[in-house]
Amino acid sequence: MTGAPESASTEAAAHAREEAERAEFLRDALAGLSGEPKTIPGKYLWDARGSDLFDRICGTADYYPTRQEMALLPRAAAEAVAAIGPGATVVEFGAGASRKIRVLLDALERPEAYIALDISGAYLEAAVARLAPDYPGVAMTPFCADYTRPVRLPVDLAGRPVLGFYPGTSIGNFAPDEAERFMARARETLGPSLFLIGTDATQDPERLRRAYGGADGLMAAFHGNLLHRLRRDLGAELDPDAFAHTLRIGGDPLRVEAHLAARDPTTIRLGDTRIAFAAGESLRTDLSHKYAPEAFRALAVRAGWTPVATVAEAGGSFCLHLLRTGPARD
Repeated sequence: MTGAPESASTEAAAHAREEAERAEFLRDALAGLSGEPKTIPGKYLWDARGSDLFDRICGTADYYPTRQEMALLPRAAAEAVAAIGPGATVVEFGAGASRKIRVLLDALERPEAYIALDISGAYLEAAVARLAPDYPGVAMTPFCADYTRPVRLPVDLAGRPVLGFYPGTSIGNFAPDEAERFMARARETLGPSLFLIGTDATQDPERLRRAYGGADGLMAAFHGNLLHRLRRDLGAELDPDAFAHTLRIGGDPLRVEAHLAARDPTTIRLGDTRIAFAAGESLRTDLSHKYAPEAFRALAVRAGWTPVATVAEAGGSFCLHLLRTGPARD
């Protein structure tokens, strides 16, 4: 009987958190749908279904970033091991399926702890539960958090060797000024630390269309899932089939924009608000900026990080950057 009040308290806290997240989603959706251009933050793509769809996308032939990164990770891990030494605590931003972390944990000398951050709590907990049995000596903490905002970790990192990890091309989902702010916040979250982060510098529009257009339909399903979330989580009235997944490629730095474009005039009703779409008008769902290595290193320096090493794919498209806090050393 003694566990009942604690259980009820835990359930109440979880319910309160879910309600707060729903309210934030509603505010962001209304603000974004009322803006020009119409857009909803890409973080709302990442519920359990969105995470599962993207995991499948990573295994497709045209989506090159994951293959290139996995080929580079052993070399980047060796750089990190040499810089951090034994007993590291690894903090992964956007942990997702927690597959890439295995390369780091296998390479590190007696890693002490792994803290996995992601916005999709159920997916994250399941991924960490699959990972934990293979690393019995590593304390594992799944932590559901919106890491695009300031994050206070549930573990005190003071005095520990800390390695931050942000794999994939996720840093490209931020506009350059937002990426700089994210990296500055990450520095505050991690404290004195190293940071291993992936970037994509691909400049070939046709390759980008194949990778982000997804002829197999998975990319369309991934972005279209946002419309299903609006209906399921916010009670929106809309027809998901009224929209088609489209891409726009351009800008400096080069970026891929994902959109859901109205096939014909249509309306989304969200609460008491009606949002009209003309034929061809779109809702932007995500961005992916492509940073040249030197441009990204300059951005990292502005955010308070010092470049240690860059491990690059032979063609120069994908890079893993190892950074550290503190001033440059002679």
